[in-house]
Amino acid sequence: MLSPPYQGPGMFEQLGLIGCGLMGSSFALALKRAGLVKRIVGYSKSPTTTERARQMGVIDVQAPSAPMAVAGADIVLLAIPVSATEATFKDIRHLIEPTTLVMDVGSTKRDVVDAARRALGEQIGSFVPCHPITGKEVSGVEHADVSLYAGKQVILTPIEQSSSAQVQKATEVWTALGCQVLRMSPEAHDAAYAAVSHLPHLIAFAMINGITSQPNGQDYMALAGPGFRDFTRIAASAPEMWRDILLANREELLVQSRIFQQSLQSLEQLISSGNAEALESLIGQASETRANWRISSHNVPK
Repeated sequence: MLSPPYQGPGMFEQLGLIGCGLMGSSFALALKRAGLVKRIVGYSKSPTTTERARQMGVIDVQAPSAPMAVAGADIVLLAIPVSATEATFKDIRHLIEPTTLVMDVGSTKRDVVDAARRALGEQIGSFVPCHPITGKEVSGVEHADVSLYAGKQVILTPIEQSSSAQVQKATEVWTALGCQVLRMSPEAHDAAYAAVSHLPHLIAFAMINGITSQPNGQDYMALAGPGFRDFTRIAASAPEMWRDILLANREELLVQSRIFQQSLQSLEQLISSGNAEALESLIGQASETRANWRISSHNVPK
């Protein structure tokens, strides 16, 4: 028997958007385009940002505070630095109803889940932690992109207190925006993304700083080509956001950093000793792995 066609979630009355930057504003635009929300009330720490979001049509109403954005909302999105999660939850928890879907877009999950456990109390069942695997090296509402989430993966990391109805609703929302939705535990998520996201950013930051700390560093940078541009693109990411991510996931990140250093040292030793055959073998191993790599939902850690 064939399954019925996917119908998507019902229309939401109001999105309470906390954080009108790239991620939050892009979600708001996508929700509007999909016809999933009637009204969007937005709040950002900077009133200038909130006003700009209203002028751009990202939000319909400016809120002077996070609670004012959440009041009356049946869907809430936190698109803020992960370090601000707990304080924000405390501010809005009295306005969260059992039927309110609350999500975030943070790049780390264990710290966000811990914050939710401390701050949300009985309202924690409404919260579904999320991590959309997308973004840009530029930030701000002016870079909002209605298609930012289309075709991308979104990781949900529900916890034992998460309402099954809200998890299903979150799955339907992201699916309706054209996303592939996966589920993992917060711990498995942070271990995986320490390796494939947080470590690459750390390396890119270190590489740029290492080059520019040299007397001729700026001259070297001027000579760099497309390979350097592509490899270091993520070094232009928002400093505040990545400070929080690297600190929040420090344990898993430092494990991955040590593994990387061992791998780098292995290559350095082969170069130092002039062992061309072994060096070529390790390069070939990496080259083949990268050539065959595809973004896939297979073998997702639980």
